[in-house]
Amino acid sequence: MIAQRIAIAGGSGQLGTALRAVFADRDVVAPSHAELDFEDGAALARLLDEVRPGVLINCTAFHHVDTCEREPERAFAVNALAVDRAAALCARRGVAFATISTDYVFAGTLGRAYREDDAVGPLTAYGASKAAGEFLTRRHGERHYVVRTSGVFGTTGTSSKGYTLIEKVLRQAERGEPTRMVADMVFSPSYAPHVARALRDLIDRQAYGTHHAVNAGATSWFEFVRAAFEKAGFGGAPLERTTYAALGNPTRRPMYSPLENTTFAPAGITALPHWSEALDEFLTARRAGATGHPLSARKHPA
Repeated sequence: MIAQRIAIAGGSGQLGTALRAVFADRDVVAPSHAELDFEDGAALARLLDEVRPGVLINCTAFHHVDTCEREPERAFAVNALAVDRAAALCARRGVAFATISTDYVFAGTLGRAYREDDAVGPLTAYGASKAAGEFLTRRHGERHYVVRTSGVFGTTGTSSKGYTLIEKVLRQAERGEPTRMVADMVFSPSYAPHVARALRDLIDRQAYGTHHAVNAGATSWFEFVRAAFEKAGFGGAPLERTTYAALGNPTRRPMYSPLENTTFAPAGITALPHWSEALDEFLTARRAGATGHPLSARKHPA
């Protein structure tokens, strides 16, 4: 049976906003973090009992990688223990549970794109906490969706920053300011509306399990931003190529962590389009100002 009532924790963030749009024909309850503290088990239990959703989608996360290194207890509290509690509450009520994960559960040393069944090996506290959240979700039964993404972008900003990296650098290009991007970190970009549509398909088909919901292809951050500049008409904007080591950041990160999707086709789900097509769609939406969030194609003040 297709779930007609959807609960989304973190409903005001980037992916939560996209999910509200793709489930617009359903009964959706999508509290923001201010409205629902996902770590508050009693509050979450009340939500589940009052709303009685067919599925709960967790879009909350403590995802600032460097801060997670400094505050690993906090990272595990949000990304693992709260997820474990939510999965248990859902299982006891017969509610399916979906949680969003990341390419950072992998070390980035495999030399090829990671598949859903590859062994995790996180380098960071953030990645370890998300891997723990995955493991804890799975122990509460089969009615779960662990959906890994990578480099999520869209016209809606993240709830913590109010903007995305791609929006930030486009603003810099608009103002003629220089941008420096790493060329040796390779990933699979994920356009939030495409991820949301994929998650809807997974839920409607009850395709439980672990999935990689990323746009096809792999690219470096430098090449991704360069493509965005060229497509947006900022091909002449100052863009400097650099390496991760040159940034002097002490936190280790996976250097080659593109994700390959192997589960959609068997479930009858169409794979996400190439990241270049997703970038075109994003820029079209940006130019149209197609968002309720105060990010648009206009020039922004410094």
